[in-house]
Amino acid sequence: MPSRTTEASRRSLLITASLGATATALGWPFAAGAQTWPARPIRWVVAYPAGGGSDFLARQLAPVLGKALGQTLVIDNKPGAAGIIGTDNAAKSAPDGYTVLTGDNGAMVFNSALYKKLPYSPADFAPVGFMARFPLLLVVHPDAAFSSAKQWLETVKARPGKYSYASPGIGSPHHLAMELLKDRTHAYIVHVPYRGTAFSTQDLIAGVVPMGILDTAAALPHLRAGKLKALAVLAPRRIAALPDVPSFEELGVAGIDVSAWQGLFVPKGTPEPIVSRLGAELAKALGQPDLKARLEDFGLEVAPSDAATLARFLQAETQKWHALIRSRGISAE
Repeated sequence: MPSRTTEASRRSLLITASLGATATALGWPFAAGAQTWPARPIRWVVAYPAGGGSDFLARQLAPVLGKALGQTLVIDNKPGAAGIIGTDNAAKSAPDGYTVLTGDNGAMVFNSALYKKLPYSPADFAPVGFMARFPLLLVVHPDAAFSSAKQWLETVKARPGKYSYASPGIGSPHHLAMELLKDRTHAYIVHVPYRGTAFSTQDLIAGVVPMGILDTAAALPHLRAGKLKALAVLAPRRIAALPDVPSFEELGVAGIDVSAWQGLFVPKGTPEPIVSRLGAELAKALGQPDLKARLEDFGLEVAPSDAATLARFLQAETQKWHALIRSRGISAE
């Protein structure tokens, strides 16, 4: 006659086998190895070129996150078409925890309103957590005839169409930030889109265009060198990197809160235990003082959050920006 211990063990094994069979029948990836994840390197898709802000953030985070997970995170740059190529590649990857994506305003919010057809949908992804944001700045050439943001606003409103501004391209956070500012202030400033931040920054420094919107990563080196001047930050309050630069909220322009933000995403259907672990380790990594200091020195504001918070943020961002894009008739096609 079997002992009570043997009988209990047998029942436990039967229950475990039954749960495994049920999981397999239902197609749960949990049954196929989610418990042992990660068992091999993880691919981190960055839909922009190497050397840019998105790439910098991923490459700074990858070793720290990889150490916590016990596997290497390999950065896979897939630039092109406003982030569409890389994002689509990630969307079509297996939801097994071995592909993650840096998702931003463009990929997760703007593109679905700027393009009539996209090969992917933001709904193809599950949020893992917010990582960081690049604050946006209104900058001018040091010789420009604007001593303050207040004077700038008075001048451009008094002379509609007289001035132009540079952005890294149509549909970029920088472009849409200025469109929001124009919408709130009823100013008319001509948009000069460039093919990337490097080109717009170059012409701002040269004085080819009198003003533009830059993110902190691109602007800070030139502000410190005196080659550009920041008039205002497009945020509700001043930022730590530039404590002397006012926000538009201080100038009486409400609702100007724009940044080039970065979140971590996985293909929809990735097992929840994997998403949860990724999110927890991501938050821990972003909380490490040395990593946080490097990111902030580059111009980032570190702002970790969980998946639910990122999901709510995405919903609010989508409502806000799709309404603005429609009302101003903006299209990337």
